[in-house]
Amino acid sequence: MSNVQSVTAIAKYIRMSPHKVRRVLDQIRGRSYQEALMILEFLPYDASGAVWQVVHSAAANAKNNYSLDKKKLIIEEIFADEGPKLKRIRPRAQGRAYRILKPTCHITVVVKATS
Repeated sequence: MSNVQSVTAIAKYIRMSPHKVRRVLDQIRGRSYQEALMILEFLPYDASGAVWQVVHSAAANAKNNYSLDKKKLIIEEIFADEGPKLKRIRPRAQGRAYRILKPTCHITVVVKATS
């Protein structure tokens, strides 16, 4: 068993397009935990709030479950998968129905302690 510990946190069914979330994830991939939180704090995107929560949760998991120091954590892996789409209908002209797809996503964060 290796000395380096990886810890995961997953946020499921986030009511946001995975495409828009990935724009935020690309900014913090590979950075340290504290640096990532600072970047997320000042990004102008709505997705940064949801991502902030998951990164914070991953660090809390590392501290409480594995007694790792939050200051030594780096974001090893971070990605957003597509979740199920909520399907809604909007009435259109001449009795037609127009489908509205409201996307959801699952955000996964894997943090690792550096030595």
